[in-house]
Amino acid sequence: MSEMKVYPIEEILKLLPHRYPFLLLDRLEVEVPGEKGVGTKNVTMNEEFFQGHFPGNPVMPGVLQIEAMAQTAGALVMTAVEDYANTQKGVLFMSIDGVKFRKPVKPGDQLKMHVEKIRERRNIYVFKGQSFVDGQLVSEGEFTAMIM
Repeated sequence: MSEMKVYPIEEILKLLPHRYPFLLLDRLEVEVPGEKGVGTKNVTMNEEFFQGHFPGNPVMPGVLQIEAMAQTAGALVMTAVEDYANTQKGVLFMSIDGVKFRKPVKPGDQLKMHVEKIRERRNIYVFKGQSFVDGQLVSEGEFTAMIM
């Protein structure tokens, strides 16, 4: 088994076009480039969405959990692209399926997004994602993306 490669935020910024406040990935651990890895999102009370979701009971929106998984998959796809920092290629989210939300994600949680490619056809990729907090499943789904 190969050693996991860690991509810190400085490298993630080269892999993805997303920026604050929409970058939802702080760290990426790649087991197999383009195929399998784990993204980390450190959820803090400073997130803009907590101002309105929900005052007095802050919960990370489920759609942003799915977006964080999709960003993890997009960054993972780009790790398999040669010279990714200088490429004009990017990944676009196309569809989601079978999404389930199991537990709320709160400020102070560390969201671990496990993503794995289940299919690839030309420039279309299908990934399965599961997000965990403290080892407990909080959300999951399958999503399709296109490399442009």
